[in-house]
Amino acid sequence: MKILVLNGSPKKDLSDTMHITRAFLEGMKEAAPQEVRVIHTVDQHVEYCSGCFSCMRNGGVCIHDDDMRSILEEILSSDLLVLSFPLYCYGMPASLKAVMDRTLPLSRMTMRRAGDRYEHVGQADFSRLRYLMVCGCGFPNSRNNFEAAVLQFSLSFPQNRTILTVPESPMFNVKEAESVTVPKLEQIRRAGRQYAETGEVGEDLLKEIQSPMIPEEQYAAIVNGGV
Repeated sequence: MKILVLNGSPKKDLSDTMHITRAFLEGMKEAAPQEVRVIHTVDQHVEYCSGCFSCMRNGGVCIHDDDMRSILEEILSSDLLVLSFPLYCYGMPASLKAVMDRTLPLSRMTMRRAGDRYEHVGQADFSRLRYLMVCGCGFPNSRNNFEAAVLQFSLSFPQNRTILTVPESPMFNVKEAESVTVPKLEQIRRAGRQYAETGEVGEDLLKEIQSPMIPEEQYAAIVNGGV
């Protein structure tokens, strides 16, 4: 499988969330060989979408000649697209959002009904693509934190999607927390193996992954004590 990771964290490889993504991909590699390419969106020259819609009318050619052209080619040649990002203001960081806005050339102005909503018809065939969202946050739990990002991802990719959200993710960069982060990363590796073998992650395992590593009050007290 050819996997493209769009890492939206400005911290790049030092990202808390990339610990989660790497563990998941390691699990996939344990099940079968994988070809992985990581693009740090903060390093890319991607202009903001102008909203002119010329790409949707002119064969998918954007007015901006920048790094987005090669990113679109990478997306279309991949089997799995991974959006890896920390939660910023309950959504994705700006550099990744700019990339997502610039995927407009993949669609036409033409719309079609899909259930109770409408969606644009694609200008390219990406029906084989599968989608994975990996998102970590610094809050002690998942309640009323990830919902906006999950909804945006779900609406953008209504088919073939898998979502991993992990609270307390700054702990992955703390050596003293390895007693709880190592078991959590093993859960995530197990999810990667399961995904490579079956194409999905079981609900029970997803719930385990989404649960806090230490009690919420303890985590909050540790964070507040460090301010």
